[in-house]
Amino acid sequence: MTDSKPAKLVELARLIAEWPGLVGRPDLDLVLDSLVLLDHLGTAKSLVDVGSGAGLPGLPLKIERPALNVTLVEAERRKAAFLVQACAVLGLKDVDVVAMRAEEAGHNPRYREAFDVAVARALAPMPVLVELCLPLVRVGGRLLAQKTESDDLTSARHAIDVLGGVLLEVIHAPSAGRRKGTVVVIEKVRPTPPEYPRRPGVPSRRPL
Repeated sequence: MTDSKPAKLVELARLIAEWPGLVGRPDLDLVLDSLVLLDHLGTAKSLVDVGSGAGLPGLPLKIERPALNVTLVEAERRKAAFLVQACAVLGLKDVDVVAMRAEEAGHNPRYREAFDVAVARALAPMPVLVELCLPLVRVGGRLLAQKTESDDLTSARHAIDVLGGVLLEVIHAPSAGRRKGTVVVIEKVRPTPPEYPRRPGVPSRRPL
């Protein structure tokens, strides 16, 4: 990392801490935790962060990989406003903040199956997360989900298959912010059927 990049990560942590209610523990370790995904981005040029909230993990990844085209999907407008402000303060280019539910973005032609990589952190249980994220990933792309060792992936296998994915691996990825962190890697091998994702709220109420 160059000297300027850690400074931007520190500045992002400060911005999060000064915007009440974004995250339960607004500190630098939480920002740095996002960087466990860096080694799994491969040659990705486009990335979507679903349920971005405080911009984690999308903004730290953008800071470390400036050439990435990043889209932050965040339905809550107050949080989306923070993301717009954070990008302006940090001078980040090629970041698109989409104030839209993931279920709606998944059917929008601009975003559906448009991204090399989707990332998510603390979004939802895996069956729900998969339905919200995989429709946005192109065939041949990947979903990277930050979870913990206690997350049971058994219930998500049906959803992964239905949505066109295959579970590649679960990687132990501890950090100062999450000592039992893992990265769940799912490859998109088939197009997502057109009926998915289901209507807003349905994936959470009736997981696949």
